[in-house]
Amino acid sequence: MSSATQVEMYASAEKINALSKYRVAQKSWRERPLSERLQIVKRCRHLVAQNAEQLADAIELPQRRSIAESVAAEVFPLADAIRFLERNAPRLLKPRAEGNQDRPAWGRGLRVVTHRDPMGLLLVIGTWNYPLFLTGVQMMQALVAGNAVLIKPGVGCTRVTQRFVELLLEAGLPSDLISVLPEDAESAKKAIERGVDKVVFTGSATTGRAVMRQLAETGTPSVMELSGCDAVFVLPSADLERVAKCLAFGLQINGSSTCIAPRRIFVLRSKLTELRTKLFNRIPANQTAPVAEGAGRFAAELVQDAIANGAKLLAPSMWKEWSSDAFPLTVLEFENATHSLLHSDIFAPVISLIVVNDMEEALRCDSDCPYALGATVFGAKKLANRFAGRLDAGCVVVNDMIAPTADPRVAFGGRRASGFGTTRGAEGLLEMTQVKSVVTQASGWLPHLDRPIPELAPLLLDFLKFDHGASWKDKWKAMQGLAKSGREYWSASKQADKQQS
Repeated sequence: MSSATQVEMYASAEKINALSKYRVAQKSWRERPLSERLQIVKRCRHLVAQNAEQLADAIELPQRRSIAESVAAEVFPLADAIRFLERNAPRLLKPRAEGNQDRPAWGRGLRVVTHRDPMGLLLVIGTWNYPLFLTGVQMMQALVAGNAVLIKPGVGCTRVTQRFVELLLEAGLPSDLISVLPEDAESAKKAIERGVDKVVFTGSATTGRAVMRQLAETGTPSVMELSGCDAVFVLPSADLERVAKCLAFGLQINGSSTCIAPRRIFVLRSKLTELRTKLFNRIPANQTAPVAEGAGRFAAELVQDAIANGAKLLAPSMWKEWSSDAFPLTVLEFENATHSLLHSDIFAPVISLIVVNDMEEALRCDSDCPYALGATVFGAKKLANRFAGRLDAGCVVVNDMIAPTADPRVAFGGRRASGFGTTRGAEGLLEMTQVKSVVTQASGWLPHLDRPIPELAPLLLDFLKFDHGASWKDKWKAMQGLAKSGREYWSASKQADKQQS
């Protein structure tokens, strides 16, 4: 059987009904030693490297400029993320024996071990803008954790998803552990109806909320990586040449169809002219980028409304009426951050310079935006890191743009309208598991099993005051009471035992 025919494609509702075989396969998979699972993962990584050009070619995105961009933006970081799992999964998934330091005084003999069990059958609802990297990492995390996986690719992304699954099967992954659903939303809805154990969704906030409404019916847990409208903070100490280079990069990479692309750039009035000049030295004149039709129309309407309501269009020669195959690189300038464009998730090459008097004003303006996926801070390292600590965002990059988030160590997730839960990094792997605590009693003394008597209450109260007293004086006083209440309890307990016998 060829690898292509091994990749099972759901083509009908009847096939979606047949989820039981994946659950059966998952039970066998979770019992396989992690070392064996990781050997398959390692072979897959080698195959990814060997087939990198094929994978990049299978990414059918009109906004991509070249094979090189796809290799750099998706294939390379996917391979890095797989190697991260190979190296770190044994430590992260290993049962963890909790230390005795925090064992309560009444817990003599208790041993606590925290286990990370797989969820079971996961549904990964993939995104269209980075279909190999984002969806691929989530698939690999789920499999390494011991789950079976259904993948609903983003629109136009079946080809690359299928090719990656073929490499997994070639590496030795059992075919009943993974399946690719059709791209239409109905396939994901039917899978959820049939019963999956967790959903990992990457996409717009609007679609994410619709998925959450369906999940609420069954109480199915999820991870939601949703829209962004990322802020950039240009501190007084920032290197404006670096800022301009990074903004130009963020405006153009992947045709600006990136959830953490820069959208709102907060810049001091005293730095505005210089930054504006350096930025336009970096942006090619009259350059356009292909965008999805709906995303382009939405962005164009917001841009036109912003201009009609006082926003300044910088370098007007760069703007023309939007068309489905050419959206101009657009830079706007705002005197305040109230326009709806600055609170919207845009997937088109549009950035906005927002003039502020100081960074405190920038923070106040930022808090008005409902999205909190990522942010960027430019400035002297110490000051920028301190400022980053004040931001309400899931991932903050200092003195760079977008690319550092592909580091496999980075845990990525949004806040507020940008979602919840984590993908990638160590926390992303743990999201694919559920906690099980095993508590073992090794002591033979189990006073809580004895019949309660009135003398128990004074004993417990004295013991609580001794164990959690605010000062040694309080503890000493409690200990004196404990000596008395302990004798009374012991005597009454023995008497109760005689009566019972």
